[in-house]
Amino acid sequence: MRFERFDLNLLVILDTLLEERNVTKASDRLHIGQSGASAALKRLREHFGDELLVPVGRQMTLTPLAQTLVEPVREALLQVRAALARRPAFEPKTEHRKFVVCASDYVTTVLMAEVIQHIAVQAPQVSVDVRRPPKGFAEVFDRGELDLIVMPEPYLTHFTHPRTPLFRDTHVCLVWTGHASVGESLTFDQYMELGHVVVRLGEDARAVMFEEWFQPRYGMQRRIECSVDNFSTLPLLVVGTQRVATLHRRLAEYAVRHLPLRMLEVPVEVPPLIETMAWPRHLQNDPAHAWLREQVQLVAARLDNRSASGGASTG
Repeated sequence: MRFERFDLNLLVILDTLLEERNVTKASDRLHIGQSGASAALKRLREHFGDELLVPVGRQMTLTPLAQTLVEPVREALLQVRAALARRPAFEPKTEHRKFVVCASDYVTTVLMAEVIQHIAVQAPQVSVDVRRPPKGFAEVFDRGELDLIVMPEPYLTHFTHPRTPLFRDTHVCLVWTGHASVGESLTFDQYMELGHVVVRLGEDARAVMFEEWFQPRYGMQRRIECSVDNFSTLPLLVVGTQRVATLHRRLAEYAVRHLPLRMLEVPVEVPPLIETMAWPRHLQNDPAHAWLREQVQLVAARLDNRSASGGASTG
């Protein structure tokens, strides 16, 4: 399609080139041959009268003009996607729509599972694809490849997209019911003497979220004896051991209902966790997306109401 003699398909290629800064990587992501990507870059250079990408050593860098194009090109494509997806109204019972939601396995267990159950009743033709947060999730989000993301509030501090808090959670300790040395409570000294089961996140397998907060504050490191790359498996690795795990209260409450585990208060003051929902600004007024956000908020409110009325007891 052409607009004032400009092939609008080139905008998609330009957006990818500006992000990847590499013709080969851009062609792979767009599923076009490298020659096709090179030809498109040549046409773009002719249109703008600028090299756009120039070699610097073994890499390519953006020219000053190309740098000014990054945001407007991305925003234009997002607006086009929003316009194409727009419908005059959203009828949950009959509408066909797929939503892509990014959330941890913890959020999926305590929130999204119930959201999906709720949606299945209210909108049987709507599908939900729940994915773990990818590396560089902010860039993926900016490209318009996700409909929603639910993450702890600090990770979204610099987001330029709309967001709202969903629910709060605290941390507790889990020990096996057959743990020989732990009574009705844990002292700080006991906590530091025990072996710990922890969650490590990130491709380098070194990022222990709780440790990032704990070590600078207390100047000590817990004795980590076992680690896993997800939250849901953590309780299973405590059963049958003399170890302890520190995790979200809501997930711990779920675990003690199904496993021989006891829940105890953490013997240190841990700041509450605030899970926050963010969505692309170009979908702010989309009726279907507004409906999805309402469903997520509705279920999150139920979680808080259940917590306020009393949950599983500790100890």
